[in-house]
Amino acid sequence: MDELVTVTRGWSAKNQIMGKDVYNDKSENVGVVDDLIITPDKALTYAIIGTGGFLGMDKHDVVIPLNQFKMKEGKITLPGATKDVVKAMPTFQYPK
Repeated sequence: MDELVTVTRGWSAKNQIMGKDVYNDKSENVGVVDDLIITPDKALTYAIIGTGGFLGMDKHDVVIPLNQFKMKEGKITLPGATKDVVKAMPTFQYPK
């Protein structure tokens, strides 16, 4: 039962981060959080950000360390980023 109490007081990545827009420090949208990477030691260390494309076509996924993100006025921000900067980053592809 203690575990259930701990879980209910916890933090939900799905509700707080997943699918949320990412903005730069000028409040311009630069992408969407599509996934979070949890390392084998259970540390949450990277986010997969999708940018560009329409209805999933020509979408560009990149991986960005979580320590580069900031919360500003309730929004996830990536200071200094632009859509062009994110699109110029190497494409992230899941291992097959």
